Amino acid sequence: MNTPETENISLKEQVSQLPFSPGVYQFVDKSGTIIYVGKAKSLRKRVSSYFVNSREHSAKVRVLVRQIVEIRHIVVDSESDALLLENSLIKTLQPRYNILLKDDKTYPWIVVRRECFPRVESTRELRRDGSHYFGPYSSIMMQRSVLEFIREVVPLRTCKLNLSPDRIAHGRYTVCLQYHLGNCKGPCVGAQSEEEYNRLIEMVVSVLKGDLRPVRQYLEGEMGRAAEELNFETAQRYKQRIDALDNYVGKSVIVSSKIIDTDVFTLLLDDEDWAWCNFVRIRHGSIVGVSTVKLSTGVDSTKEEVLTLAIQHIVEQIGGGELAREVVVPFLPSTTLLFDGVVFTVPKRGEKLDLLKFSLRNARIYRAEQLKNQEIKNPERHTDRLMAAMKKELHLRHEPRHIECFDNSNLQGTNPVASCVVFRDGKPSRKEYRHFNIKTVVGANDFASMREIVSRRYTRVLAEGGDLPDLVIVDGGKGQLSSAMSVFKELRIADKVPLVGLAERLEEIYFPGDPEPYYLSRTGEPLKVVCHIRDEAHRFGITFHRQKRSKAFIHSELENIPGIGAKTIETLLKHFRTVEKVRTSNIEELNGLIGPAKARKVKDFFEKKS
Repeated sequence: MNTPETENISLKEQVSQLPFSPGVYQFVDKSGTIIYVGKAKSLRKRVSSYFVNSREHSAKVRVLVRQIVEIRHIVVDSESDALLLENSLIKTLQPRYNILLKDDKTYPWIVVRRECFPRVESTRELRRDGSHYFGPYSSIMMQRSVLEFIREVVPLRTCKLNLSPDRIAHGRYTVCLQYHLGNCKGPCVGAQSEEEYNRLIEMVVSVLKGDLRPVRQYLEGEMGRAAEELNFETAQRYKQRIDALDNYVGKSVIVSSKIIDTDVFTLLLDDEDWAWCNFVRIRHGSIVGVSTVKLSTGVDSTKEEVLTLAIQHIVEQIGGGELAREVVVPFLPSTTLLFDGVVFTVPKRGEKLDLLKFSLRNARIYRAEQLKNQEIKNPERHTDRLMAAMKKELHLRHEPRHIECFDNSNLQGTNPVASCVVFRDGKPSRKEYRHFNIKTVVGANDFASMREIVSRRYTRVLAEGGDLPDLVIVDGGKGQLSSAMSVFKELRIADKVPLVGLAERLEEIYFPGDPEPYYLSRTGEPLKVVCHIRDEAHRFGITFHRQKRSKAFIHSELENIPGIGAKTIETLLKHFRTVEKVRTSNIEELNGLIGPAKARKVKDFFEKKS
């Protein structure tokens, strides 16, 4: 391994001194910390690629390169040796910019202790103590249900006594309540031999591996033997245990009679340098374990490399060091050298493809739960992620922190109005909502109405020196979009404010000048925000339209009363609130409010009408 004196040697010179041999390189920052470890078939070619000006480099790679002050390397004999060494160094050094597993969840396991008369217990600590560990289980409820089934069917001890042969021989213990209930056969007092107890443990191990046949054969044999001896009470007890076994089988997830022992891995990549790898373990045709780990993808890493290291970690830390002979994956890992004797399958159809979909669905559920927890703890992080997603989905230059949406509302051309709703950071800013009465358009002309309200809105914003929005949405297709765009060009803000139009189908949007609609992802959050904005614009506009229609109806009815003017109508509505209350009021109340002459005219009008 080299240790160059970097104080007087530039990075360019360090790269030029690297050999063309396979090996592992390490990038070191100014504090002397190793921030990245990588492997290479040719060290000089690989490392020099980081310092070539290229637009293909991600922002994270550019940040990494700016921090490098020293390059170290280790030469090995082959590319496979470089892979193994890289793996070892990443685990030991945990460099900041490498693929790192971020999942800190401690999964529940079931352990069969290595001791005299082994106990079967729950644990969250995976130790290399010779005991046999099974799991992990995706939830504590699943683990408890398995343990309860085992204790209901197989009579094992639950005490923590040291049942060494010497202590049992000296008669230091007495039987407990579990012995009298038939849940334990009393190994502590020598009533059960170690050989017989170990046969029960072997059956428990088979159950934990997904094979229920040995325990069924045992229970059926014991039940038959008890029946032959006319010990019907004992036979009934074994019958109840067989019923419990059948109930457990009914609740277990059976995959297929054809898929016996298989491991399934799926990888869910995120735009924020995160990935989630889900692992499904299948034994004897049943799913016996499901878990998900979260990873930081590091820099300059392919999805194949992320999957490879995720599988290796899961096998070592979660899978008990065992991997099935067949592994189902969505794509082949970057190397198979780490997994001797394992066949990787990428299914295109059938039951194995269904297993991949099942695993991917679990990864998505786990990611959603994680993101929800993060949003609760840190709402600002959720907002930043949402704004970044909308910027990408809508092809914007900037994050749409300030969005405005316009909608027209009229009923057969009557009382035309419009609304403008404002969203900031993906949330409604109701104090900034605005109503518009259409002034220059006669009849139901949505295109002209849209042109009027957009022109009025942004002419005023520019005149008052207000802030222009980051995105404007008009509810309607290409016609409304063209009307709004013509106003933007007249006001010279077409190149400053992005503008889109919403079609009738919620996932379709139109961009200016593009005749074909663009389809938003149906499962993405940007579509939810756009739908929320559109619904708010509809609600706000329709509410205003209803109020205006109601007010117009009220005024039109009172205006039909001969000799009653606008001031009298205003006085009546201010006091009575509704026309119905004016109609049912008595003459004395009207006399005191508007005088006897006008009061008589109001009463005569409603009496004749009724």
